[in-house]
Amino acid sequence: MVETNGTDEPGAIFDEGKSNCSAAPVGDAVDQTAGFRLCAVNLDPNSIQPASADIEHERSVAIHDLVEDNSFHPVGHEDGGPYTLNLTLIERKLVMEIKLENDSPIATHILSLTPFRRIIKDYFLICDSYYEAIKTATPSRIEAIDMGRRGLHNEGSQILQSRLEGKITTDFPTARRLFTLICSLHWRG
Repeated sequence: MVETNGTDEPGAIFDEGKSNCSAAPVGDAVDQTAGFRLCAVNLDPNSIQPASADIEHERSVAIHDLVEDNSFHPVGHEDGGPYTLNLTLIERKLVMEIKLENDSPIATHILSLTPFRRIIKDYFLICDSYYEAIKTATPSRIEAIDMGRRGLHNEGSQILQSRLEGKITTDFPTARRLFTLICSLHWRG
């Protein structure tokens, strides 16, 4: 289940070669004067598992929501963006390559995904429970499962913010969207 911005419409699909870098930033969380925001997010197709059309759609929605509203400040880069973020999975590590919209490199950070392993596993289990519950469970049971899911999502987002400390500064909503995208990289068809 993807945390979305409240719409079912994903808008533009952010494929390789397409970006939102020339578009104006949107949302309250964005520092619109300095441009400390992401304008494009690209997933390395060689590092993610082939997925069903539904999962590809969920990934597109996760990317759209992240690009649409974010606050993203690579520590030490005070000139502002907007930035592109290229994500690659290599041997249980997340490689975050940050560039300016003109393709000038800013930084590359490598995060071990080991601290996220339990939370991602639990998140997928509770999402599976949620999908099963919506078929037959009472509204109160569905709400309880969804509260647990949101709690795990918040926990994963807090872990991500602490792992990015000293590297990239984000607000909490951006960390939540990034965590959604990290989870989406692990979905299989």
